[in-house]
Amino acid sequence: MDEKRDARALSTPEIRIDQLTGLRTILAPGRAERPEGFQRASSEEKGPEGCPFCEGQESRTPPEVYAERPGGGDPDTPGWTSRVVPNLYPALASDANHDSGGIAPKRDAHPEGTSGEAGAFASAGDPLLESRRAGEPDLFASRPAAGGHEVIVNAPEHVTAMATLSEERFAGAIATWRERMRAHREAGYVQLVVNEGAGAGASLPHTHAQLYALPFVPAAVARERERAGAYNERTAGGSLLGDILVEEVRRSERLVAIDEEAALICPWASRSPYELRVVPRREAARFEEDTSGAAMLHTAMRLLAKRFDGPPELNLWVRTAPRGAEHFHWYIDIAPRLTIKAGFELGTGVDINIYPPERAAADLREVLG
Repeated sequence: MDEKRDARALSTPEIRIDQLTGLRTILAPGRAERPEGFQRASSEEKGPEGCPFCEGQESRTPPEVYAERPGGGDPDTPGWTSRVVPNLYPALASDANHDSGGIAPKRDAHPEGTSGEAGAFASAGDPLLESRRAGEPDLFASRPAAGGHEVIVNAPEHVTAMATLSEERFAGAIATWRERMRAHREAGYVQLVVNEGAGAGASLPHTHAQLYALPFVPAAVARERERAGAYNERTAGGSLLGDILVEEVRRSERLVAIDEEAALICPWASRSPYELRVVPRREAARFEEDTSGAAMLHTAMRLLAKRFDGPPELNLWVRTAPRGAEHFHWYIDIAPRLTIKAGFELGTGVDINIYPPERAAADLREVLG
């Protein structure tokens, strides 16, 4: 394969492997020519009436656990710039509120995300780990889903997309993300996500992030941790994502923008059209312990809004180092909701992307000007 090609030249299907995860993506550019190949989904615009995340509606949320109030003031009152509350419908039960019915959870023989008798990436509580130690393993074992689940309201004004926030508001929201991730540093893994638009999973339109403090390391994160560690060992100290970034900048075909702190790329094995990745130029394992990248993330969101004549529905997630990781490099992925996953993707775990990242990057560079 040629080292550098015309960004719009790819015309036949191609299989690519993501360097960080090892997962395959099928690029099928011909499918973009189908009617309704992809388009920007838009949710019905809802105003601030009845929105519990707007300033002045503090009594309509659970008591806040954190807020930025430049002018001071009491909790659960106006005057904040970003605010954090427990999720009203949590996916994880807090340790304080979790009732185990008087039964202590079983201690795990293997830490989460490590290999055991069942093979690599077997997890604590996995019945396969018991299969060689007991004659009759419990194939329906469970454990308490204890942890934390918070909502971070990014701004007091009724804004429905981060792309439309001022630079000051945007930077303040990112600072609060980092503050709350540090507050849960003892969790097995802290996952921060943003869902914008009903089609992307947002139940309320007011811009907000969600933080999950998990008692385990998800298999996808563990896989990246192991691959980063293996690459470091094989290259005598190399950084997997750091080396990828150097090469992406050199080739430039998937590079969208770069500043002193971070670069914006369309990943080599992008799983969906216009997927974007913010990568800090200076290697740092944990997003929450770093200070870079906010400006480039804001650029990414605004470029998508310009490309699609308004902010598209999207999902954003922060990939930070899990607890105990020796070699890691944080990054942020943004996936606009422009296509729908169908039976093949759900059945195989292999995504089909109808718009190659080289074309997406070229489009966005034109928008950037």
